Amino acid sequence: MRKAAADSAIEARRNGPVPDEVDPAIEALVHDIIGKVADRWTMLILEALQERGTLRFTQLGKAVGRISQKMLTQTVRQMERDGLVRRTVHPVIPPRVDYALTPLGESLGAAFCGVWIWAETHHAEIEQARRAFAASAQAGCAPGSSRST
Repeated sequence: MRKAAADSAIEARRNGPVPDEVDPAIEALVHDIIGKVADRWTMLILEALQERGTLRFTQLGKAVGRISQKMLTQTVRQMERDGLVRRTVHPVIPPRVDYALTPLGESLGAAFCGVWIWAETHHAEIEQARRAFAASAQAGCAPGSSRST
């Protein structure tokens, strides 16, 4: 994923004090957004559009890879509904439809760029932990547990 510029408003809030109370509407929105963007296809579509810019439907499907036409359609519609993607229909025959990230979608890409950097930074540690877990599972118990489940 291409490194995106940090959003100064988000960075200011991130470095500020933790609020005493959480707005229930904001909490519900965060849970909803995380549920949607944490799915495999949304993140891959976000990445493809961020790295390649505006793409036609078939190009987007190829860029994402191994996604059905139905799932691609459902996912880009949901992303459009949430304001992350702009869909442009060109009045030509056959119809041509382009997809591009909106500024809101670009800012979400910037936010998830941090996850990418974190994964890249800790890749070796994660792989080591997975190997240790697999070895312990083969031996009959998970790491850190005194009994097998």
